[in-house]
Amino acid sequence: MKQKISSGSPWEAKIGYSRAVRVGNVVQVSGTTATVNGEVVGVDDPAEQTRAALGIIRTALETAGARMEDVVRTRIYVTDISRWQEVGGAHGEVFGEIRPATSMVQVAALIDPLHLVEIEAEAIIGE
Repeated sequence: MKQKISSGSPWEAKIGYSRAVRVGNVVQVSGTTATVNGEVVGVDDPAEQTRAALGIIRTALETAGARMEDVVRTRIYVTDISRWQEVGGAHGEVFGEIRPATSMVQVAALIDPLHLVEIEAEAIIGE
């Protein structure tokens, strides 16, 4: 059975994606930026954008019946790798003890020029 989780964003229908999808005990969370109620949070602050994105990911996971502790992989996309410590520090605030596998890579741009960080997550419930 596949459970699709929506955040209510109008982009989900326009682009054709779900905030997260649960199949069995696996939850995949789409790339998540620091956009809350249509506004970018933490403009020019990659740590704050990381915290905001992780908050949205937490909500999606909880809706799917998972917890942050169930996360086994994150992928972090940044527009300026020289600010990796800010992003990594905020990621570590949440995942310091959980320690999922992760990658952080620089990309040329994200969908909105104000976005500095986008994060994907994968969780396995019960592991």
